[in-house]
Amino acid sequence: MYGLINIGFGNVISGDRVIAIVNPESSPVKRMKDEAKASGKLIDATYGRKTRAILITDSNHVILSALQPETIAQRFKNSMYEIEEILEKIRRGVK
Repeated sequence: MYGLINIGFGNVISGDRVIAIVNPESSPVKRMKDEAKASGKLIDATYGRKTRAILITDSNHVILSALQPETIAQRFKNSMYEIEEILEKIRRGVK
């Protein structure tokens, strides 16, 4: 229950579909990126910038972002807090 998460340059993703945010430097992640490109499941949201984070989704799509993994993770955390606040307001309003 994360809603939409900004991954840079006005690109947003459904936070509920992301299963991992990883650093692109390791060989296994590089292979995963190459396989996703070959199968048409690679989404490049870097706007030509250096890839700093790779997001893996539950549909096996691989999304490239120019933001640091820590920045994206913080946005997930902030989104969860915002949703919890809204739900708490709704709960208080119903009672």
